[in-house]
Amino acid sequence: MSDPVRYDIAGGVATLTLNRPDSLNAMSVAVKEGLLAALRRADADGSVRAVVLTGAGRAFCVGQDLREHAEVLAAGGRGVEDTVRAHFNPIALTVATMPKPVLAAVNGMAAGAGASLAFAADFRLAADSAAFLLAFARVGLGADTGASWTLQRLVGYGRATALLMLAEPVGAPAALEMGLVNAVLPAADLAAAAAELAGRLAAGPTAAYAAIKAQLAYSAAADLPTALEHEARQQAAAGATADHRSATAAFVAKTAPVFIGR
Repeated sequence: MSDPVRYDIAGGVATLTLNRPDSLNAMSVAVKEGLLAALRRADADGSVRAVVLTGAGRAFCVGQDLREHAEVLAAGGRGVEDTVRAHFNPIALTVATMPKPVLAAVNGMAAGAGASLAFAADFRLAADSAAFLLAFARVGLGADTGASWTLQRLVGYGRATALLMLAEPVGAPAALEMGLVNAVLPAADLAAAAAELAGRLAAGPTAAYAAIKAQLAYSAAADLPTALEHEARQQAAAGATADHRSATAAFVAKTAPVFIGR
């Protein structure tokens, strides 16, 4: 049997591919466990400087495997409560807090937890054939995998409410217009564009990227004086890195800096 999540490394970029194309990469327990393990592996690997999330076949991820979920409910299990805490919460938290840039290459439909997974990433590139569907309400559920937190920060409270409550699909052009994605590309060009951007990030000041991610997450729930103090602490740590010293010297010498991530 093929791995439910493929893990490939090239040029400092780890590409994690959800690998159930016949099921549109629906998240079975095996996929959720495989994805979390792959994310933690990429987080812990010092040679990995950027991460790409994508899906095999014609979909990015259509979210929870509802057939498997129905079997759990039929057997008397709690299902949603168990998998949210055991799988979806740690997946979203690992993506959002990883001190490395994470890019979602959305190659097709991203629905439910699949859409939420993309929203947790730092960058989202979408194929022109991709679409997003916050499908939770269609099956009588609220949001999960961090969508209640990420979505309103991407598009605002009003649009987030409409996307979650009305549960209508959003095509790639509309997603770009409302700020759900950073760019829309022809489907044939998506993989190359994602590899190019991830490679650019991997060659960049990854220690600074970690500080920026931490600052944005912290400041989202802080008042200005508290956010300023947190910025000062992060800046002090970044200012002590070899990257900062070498980049400053390169600026003075008018040469290109080389970043080592520390």
